[in-house]
Amino acid sequence: MSIMSKNKLYWILQVGGWGLVGLVMLLFAHIYDVQISTPILLKRITIVFFAGIITTHALRGVIKWSGWMLLPVEKALPRLIIAVLFTSILFSVLILGSIEVFNLSTESKQNISFFQKVLGSTIDNGLFIFPWLMIYYFYHYYNKSRRQQLDTLKLESLVKELELKTIKAHINPHFIFNSLNSIRALVDENPQRARKAVTELSNILRSSMQTEKMETVPLEKELHIIKDYLALENMRFEDRLKVEYDIDEDTLDQPVPPMMLQTLVENAIKHGISQQINGGVIKVISDFKGDYHELVVQNTGQLNGSVNTEGFGIPSTTNRLNLLYGDKASFAIKQINGSLVEAKVLIPVEIH
Repeated sequence: MSIMSKNKLYWILQVGGWGLVGLVMLLFAHIYDVQISTPILLKRITIVFFAGIITTHALRGVIKWSGWMLLPVEKALPRLIIAVLFTSILFSVLILGSIEVFNLSTESKQNISFFQKVLGSTIDNGLFIFPWLMIYYFYHYYNKSRRQQLDTLKLESLVKELELKTIKAHINPHFIFNSLNSIRALVDENPQRARKAVTELSNILRSSMQTEKMETVPLEKELHIIKDYLALENMRFEDRLKVEYDIDEDTLDQPVPPMMLQTLVENAIKHGISQQINGGVIKVISDFKGDYHELVVQNTGQLNGSVNTEGFGIPSTTNRLNLLYGDKASFAIKQINGSLVEAKVLIPVEIH
């Protein structure tokens, strides 16, 4: 809501609220048959109306100027009670003073001082001021809390987005560097194949740029990138690299974090195939396992007793899964036999 709209609402409520107080006074005078002439009664109601607007508007200014709305309730409440007391006194002074000035008094006793009248009416008038203040304060307190919650959610979302972008910023240069090395190795040996590789790399980079702002992409799109990447790597490893796919077609439309599977394949080549004199096999598997979409990358190689997390692939995969799915997704890498390493990702199935 804009500032102008808020001010308009405030004045509508001010005029409406104190107008309602005037109607209640008129109603009570009629019910209890108060012995006062109608002109004087209407003038008194008018005085109460304007005195109420003036004093509560002044109270609003004090609250805004003092910054009490920013304080916790337990610290603001004592200040507000004191403010109610002083506002009630001011309210009484304005009303009684106006009654005296305009000669609207109906008191038969002349031995009551003005000061005594003010003290006597302050408590009664506080019954008007206190509810006004509570409504005003808690209305703004609720709005402030709501804004803080929205700001917190926006901030958390922004942090999450920045973290994902940071991770992706690491993925893309890492991937480009390795792909360019593959092409560079072919430039002298097979220029024609190198030119074809440049085209393939352009296709991969185009897909990578298109998915940069996406949290997830269909598995089918991710597989296109993997196949192009492995085609590039196959130029370098030749017969030393064999690729197998075991893909359930029903999983092709399942969402996966972009470039995640490619990162696992890249790591499998870097830490597995490239370390083997005779090369080895990369196998990419996609299947359903209960309520989860299971993605597996297997490669020839050994873990050497423990998982090496120094490379970017494993931490980035874990971080991205945590950011996107929390504890609903998992990632594990293990040796499944003497010569085969398996990296497995479990992601909750998205039902279309």
